[in-house]
Amino acid sequence: MNRFLLLLALAAMPLFSHAIEEPDYELLRTIDQVELRRYAPYVVAEVVLDTSAEDAGNQAFPILAGYIFGKNKGEKKFAMTAPVTQTATPVRMDMTAPVTQSAVAGGMRVQFVLPKGVTLATAPEPIDPRVQLRQEPGGTWAVIRYSGTWSQSNYLEHLAKLKATLEAAGLATQGEPVLARYNPPFTPWFMRRNEIWLALR
Repeated sequence: MNRFLLLLALAAMPLFSHAIEEPDYELLRTIDQVELRRYAPYVVAEVVLDTSAEDAGNQAFPILAGYIFGKNKGEKKFAMTAPVTQTATPVRMDMTAPVTQSAVAGGMRVQFVLPKGVTLATAPEPIDPRVQLRQEPGGTWAVIRYSGTWSQSNYLEHLAKLKATLEAAGLATQGEPVLARYNPPFTPWFMRRNEIWLALR
């Protein structure tokens, strides 16, 4: 890991999330602590790693920061945006795994949102083959916002609240939950903006 690059990337992220560009969305409705948002399409740089949810961010950040700070064909640099998102990838069968190992494998997908106006046609090609560019199609998401640490217990507590609220409202979801983080690690825990997104059917 390039520690200098990681520190540089973190320093480029403002302490308060409102000072940084985010994807456009329309607020459709609020149910208790949950917002229903309709997002417009946006382009991301992403990496999929065979690692745990707890370690995914630390491993992915320097890889993706390298891309937006010029490690691409054309050496184009981008401003930091928010959020950095993380979600589990679908479980797949690994047919090459020895029979003594589990044949089921998954991973974690971590994404940086690219600035508005960047398209798949205009985004420079990554040099690191682990970095892929993709357009998120947009759609309607149920979102719960919370502060505090990035611990798994804090995440699971708020995911349960999100699911319970949607179930009570009779709203069905699809896909894996997305953890969205808006602040660098040095932001005091009580000032952090964290969100969990669930796609609505």
